[in-house]
Amino acid sequence: MKDYLVKALGYNGQVRAYAVSSTEMVGEAQRRHGTWPTASAALGRAMTAGVMMGAMLKGDDKLTIKIEGGGPIGAILVDCNAKGEARGYVTNPQTHFELNEHGKLDVRRAVGTEGMLTVVKDLGLRDFFTGQTPIVSGELGEDFTYYLVTSEQVPSSVGVGVLVNPDNTILAAGGFILQLMPGTEEETISQIEERLKAIPPISKLIQNGLTPEEILEELLGKGNVQILEKMPVKFQCQCSKERIADAIVSLGTEEIQDMIEKEGSAEAQCHFCNEVYRFSKEELIELKSEAK
Repeated sequence: MKDYLVKALGYNGQVRAYAVSSTEMVGEAQRRHGTWPTASAALGRAMTAGVMMGAMLKGDDKLTIKIEGGGPIGAILVDCNAKGEARGYVTNPQTHFELNEHGKLDVRRAVGTEGMLTVVKDLGLRDFFTGQTPIVSGELGEDFTYYLVTSEQVPSSVGVGVLVNPDNTILAAGGFILQLMPGTEEETISQIEERLKAIPPISKLIQNGLTPEEILEELLGKGNVQILEKMPVKFQCQCSKERIADAIVSLGTEEIQDMIEKEGSAEAQCHFCNEVYRFSKEELIELKSEAK
């Protein structure tokens, strides 16, 4: 099944809901970065939450998520936009531990709990919007919940999950975000809370073949979900040889001449997708003349 995201309303507009299957998107990140299972789970959870938060944006708006919990995985960085595109990387992709006491990948240990979750939104205005909250769990679902409740002041519940195969490939990934609209009835809140307590882990639901629509029905109850929109999601980097060339030009003629004399060529690698771009001596001479 191709990855996709649904936007919905629940309980006659009292609840705003998002759900996504992100198995292929997380799988592409795993392949590009060679992440080990615990790192895959951490990056996959962050990208899954990010692509849903991106779906809350409009037009050309975009956001960047940075998670720095002080753990051995280092920083996690994720970029998302309103079109269902996400990219991301972790500082130390070869991070893995034994399963935790619940028999799950020990994301908390990898991420750490001494640090901050930062979200920077580029809404096409002169200034960016930046929100920042402390990491409260390290499991990331709870951390994104805390961010939305505290920084954006929207009562929310975030669930994100990743299952990894024995060969390190991604078996299942996905997530949901529920947000209460102003004036939500107490009875509705109680019903949702009870369902959240009883529901299996989100990655299990996806492994069992549930679609994003069916996940929302599990969370909100059949007949309580009104689907507004479906959109594909995917791993998509924004890098290109042209962008790298522009960056080289911006270094100036002296720096480019130095590259020509010392190396005779240049090579640059994108952090987000690991794509390598090479520039020959002839190409560097051409870029030097542009820099003039």
